[in-house]
Amino acid sequence: MHKTFTIIVYNDPGHAWGKVKRPVINALGLANVISPYSYQLRDNVYLEEDCDLSAVVSALMQANPNLRVVFKEKHTNKYSRIRSYDGYRASQ
Repeated sequence: MHKTFTIIVYNDPGHAWGKVKRPVINALGLANVISPYSYQLRDNVYLEEDCDLSAVVSALMQANPNLRVVFKEKHTNKYSRIRSYDGYRASQ
């Protein structure tokens, strides 16, 4: 049986970020791998699409080969408010 892990991907005309809860990143052992190009707000981490999101998805699949990762996209034609969030830091 496949479990599904859904990631909401927010994109604006210049970039995209996948929203993942901080405890997931910590459980995967990636807290110190995520770059400052990702953002955070409370318990949510908005992973930049190029490297950070790929690293998390790869780790999820490695941890559970039967996991199905689903992306749901949300697009804006303006600059995303995510850009105004704090840059990612491993510890808060």
